[in-house]
Amino acid sequence: MRTIAVATAFAFAVAALATPAHAASCSVEAGNKKLAGAAKTSFMTKCQTEATDACNKEAADKKLAGAAKTSFTGKCVKDAVGG
Repeated sequence: MRTIAVATAFAFAVAALATPAHAASCSVEAGNKKLAGAAKTSFMTKCQTEATDACNKEAADKKLAGAAKTSFTGKCVKDAVGG
C-alpha cells in the first residue's frame, strides 16, 4: 500500500514538472499577432523575460536548487518561448 502511495505521488510530481509556464509559446503568440521586425523582437524579449520569471518562481515553489533548478528552468523557458 505504501509503495502505491509513493508511486502515485511521484507520478503527480513528474506531471507537474512537465507543465509549461505559458499555455501557448511566445513564438506561436507572435505568429498569431502577425508581428514582424522590431515589434516581434520586442514582444519575444518581453515574453522570454516573463517566462523566465514565471519558471524561476515555479522552481522556487517546488524548492528546486542547483542542477535540478537549472535543468527545470531551462526546459520550462524553452517550452514557453517555443524554440
